[in-house]
Amino acid sequence: MGGMAYTILVADDEPAIRTMLEVILSADGHDIVAVPDGKMALEFLKEHTPDAMLLDVKMPFMDGFEICSRVKRIKRLRDTPVLLLTGFDDDQTRDHAKLVGADDIVYKPLSGKNLRGRVNQLIEARRR
Repeated sequence: MGGMAYTILVADDEPAIRTMLEVILSADGHDIVAVPDGKMALEFLKEHTPDAMLLDVKMPFMDGFEICSRVKRIKRLRDTPVLLLTGFDDDQTRDHAKLVGADDIVYKPLSGKNLRGRVNQLIEARRR
């Protein structure tokens, strides 16, 4: 591999999924910051600019859609790729994701290889 090591923010309220995402994404040597809810995601984003974000759509305090729409309104974070994570593969979810400016949607159950490829692709596209 030997690509760059990126910082990826992962927000999901299910510990098992957080752990799985950390394992999948750190396989490429990335630094993963995993938080259990939207409030903590925003706290982290106040101080840091990650290379990508993976946000669960359904979380306590604030859902992934809401975080994404806030992120896209902040100049410093606007170009950071946001992937929304959801168990719902339907038009409503897709439309909502588009509306808030998400860069991609990842459906559960996750395919690790597919996810790693998409995350790396989105980050690298932004860096060109």
